[in-house]
Amino acid sequence: MLRIRKVQDDTTPANLAVIHEAQSIMRRQFPGISESDIDKLPDQLRDPISTGFVSSLFVAEDAHDRLKGLALMLLFTDINVCYLELISAAPGGSGRGIGDVLYTRVQEEAAALGAEALFFECLPDEPALSPDPETRAQNEARLKFYERFGARPIVGTAYETPIGPDATDPPYLVVDMLGGKNPPARKLVQEAARAILERKYMNDVTQDYVEMVVASVTEDPVRLRDYRYVKPRRRRAPEPGHAQVPVVVNDQHEIHHMHDRGYVEAPARVRAIWHELDAAGIARRIAPKHYPDRHILDVQDARLVSYIRRACKMAGAKKSIYPYVFPVRNQTRPPKEQTVLAGYYCIDTFTPLNENAWLAARRAVDCTMTAADLVLEGAKSAYALVRPPGHHAESEVFGGFCYLANAAIAANYLSKYGRVAMLDIDYHHGNGQQDIFYQRNDVLTVSIHGDPSFAYPYFSGFRDEKGLGDGAGYNINLPLPETIEPKQYHRVLADALARIKRFDPTYLVVPAGFDTAKGDPTGTWPNLARDFRDIGHAIGSAGYPTLIVQEGGYRVRTLGANVRNFFAGLIKGQSDAGMTDGVPTPPPVHHLDLDKLRWRDAVRRKDAERIRALVAASGAFSPDECAIAVEQVTRRLSNGVASGYEFILAELKGRLAAYACFGRIEGTEGSFDLYAIAVEPECQGEGIGGMLLERVEAAIKTAGGVSIYADTASSDNHRDARAFFVGNGFHEQARLEDFYRPGSAKIIYEKLLAR
Repeated sequence: MLRIRKVQDDTTPANLAVIHEAQSIMRRQFPGISESDIDKLPDQLRDPISTGFVSSLFVAEDAHDRLKGLALMLLFTDINVCYLELISAAPGGSGRGIGDVLYTRVQEEAAALGAEALFFECLPDEPALSPDPETRAQNEARLKFYERFGARPIVGTAYETPIGPDATDPPYLVVDMLGGKNPPARKLVQEAARAILERKYMNDVTQDYVEMVVASVTEDPVRLRDYRYVKPRRRRAPEPGHAQVPVVVNDQHEIHHMHDRGYVEAPARVRAIWHELDAAGIARRIAPKHYPDRHILDVQDARLVSYIRRACKMAGAKKSIYPYVFPVRNQTRPPKEQTVLAGYYCIDTFTPLNENAWLAARRAVDCTMTAADLVLEGAKSAYALVRPPGHHAESEVFGGFCYLANAAIAANYLSKYGRVAMLDIDYHHGNGQQDIFYQRNDVLTVSIHGDPSFAYPYFSGFRDEKGLGDGAGYNINLPLPETIEPKQYHRVLADALARIKRFDPTYLVVPAGFDTAKGDPTGTWPNLARDFRDIGHAIGSAGYPTLIVQEGGYRVRTLGANVRNFFAGLIKGQSDAGMTDGVPTPPPVHHLDLDKLRWRDAVRRKDAERIRALVAASGAFSPDECAIAVEQVTRRLSNGVASGYEFILAELKGRLAAYACFGRIEGTEGSFDLYAIAVEPECQGEGIGGMLLERVEAAIKTAGGVSIYADTASSDNHRDARAFFVGNGFHEQARLEDFYRPGSAKIIYEKLLAR
């Protein structure tokens, strides 16, 4: 397994050790960096004021805490842009997707910080600027890498002017607009160029050089170089004869993101897959339904489920509980301390418990069950595009990023209507469904995976584990060596499908991990896009109504294309097998792409007018209240924290979608006032208000708050506001009759926050 961890400072032995190791990699991989710049890394992390920027160091570590790569990003707080100073795999570690997950983590951090853009330098690929062919080839490879993520050089400026007459390979200034479609404004590029040159190269360039470069940025907006190595994907119609696969996307997966450790099991995975499927025109999005807990409790122990739910709520949204004691010596006497109990229920040290983990995992079950019902209703196939995954969650333990056994829960549900076969194609053994169905003969479990002698979870997935009791012979493990060829994989897949054919199931459930791909940071196998098309075709040709449940796959750069090819092959295989789709096609869900929401807590000057427009458009604010909303922004900008006003804002495609203003009530112990919360009319009904309130509550709890107060009017035009507060756990505490005008009372609500 691979994790991406953010190193905050050098105050712990573990952090100090990894910083020293990162400095060693910097010396070997970046000989052009001065020794003094490398030596000051700990100071950069510890003291941003003296450097003029906030530094974020991300390190990629394997399961044995070995450093596999690093990235260093700087936030220029005064101009609100980020600068990627360096990114590198450890020597000998390239080609395994490490750069992909590191850069993805950098993008997510920059977006979370509210940066308008991510800038960095990249050496040129033009012969006139890079005369050495070998060096130029390396430069081309780097630029191609960044193009895949949408980052391109800025053209039409003098940024790449050599500092001296004999200098070669002067860098381009490259920009990543972090998902935005528009090129950057002239002023932003000028500010970024000045900040980089003055703060990074203060000892290397003259002020005249800086002014020359800044003055050369004349176009507004600036131009970005056309794609040279990667063809930008456009949405296209489905291929002739290709039906669309119903896809149920976990609409709450985004909240589950381990910013404190930066795991590769990150939101970018789902975004990459859906965008690729949607662009290909072979998927239609289906809204998830809610299903009762009894479906979970049919396969997972109630004590485990209760503990996960309870511990996640106890941890809250901002902190996580990680197992650190594993009481395996006496399992009949579990610990009473909740944090210690984590090790009683968990199989590893890197699956955290927090409030968002439970919410996302619970919603993943709803999505998987929704897709299972589509198969029951007659769909040839349905896809639960979910995270967190589930195939490592057993009946009594969780782990491997998995909490609830999504695919096994659905398989058990389907087994009430016919025999079910499970074919796990993740690189890692599906120990969850093996444990759950090990003594049953109505569900056949088959897993193709890396041999547990070298691959997670290490303790299960051996060939001689074949089932017990009624389940003897109904658990098939097909472990493969660390190094294989695609044809070897396809032969084993054919054997697995032959065994499934003998079982003659009514339904097929496929826990689908795409970490068997070439370059995946958690796997070692070489499957390419064409191999996934062949895998999908083989499974589709078997002719069973098939439920696909997303598991692993962490090389974001190729993940979407691999999944698209898998489904193209699956659809073709099912068509070749003569399957017809008997499920009525529901209308697609037309809603906002909430994956593109960007959150920030720092207000900017332009927010005053944007907030005025938003609250005025809502129709629930009087002119005086609109003026107060603007005043709160200006006072925050003028007085900072002393103003007493805190903000959380949500942006979508460059516009302000929602905002909240809150602050501590002076003279109280832990009471906060929610002064305003509003959602743009076009964004209402999508759950943004609830997401915003959750972030407000988390911020208040972090600040030591225990209760929130909010007020609104009793008039008809405030009916939605009253319903919002009541629906989100607020209770009426007071009513001041005729407060606003005769017949319009002021209603004061209170919500107590769980400690």
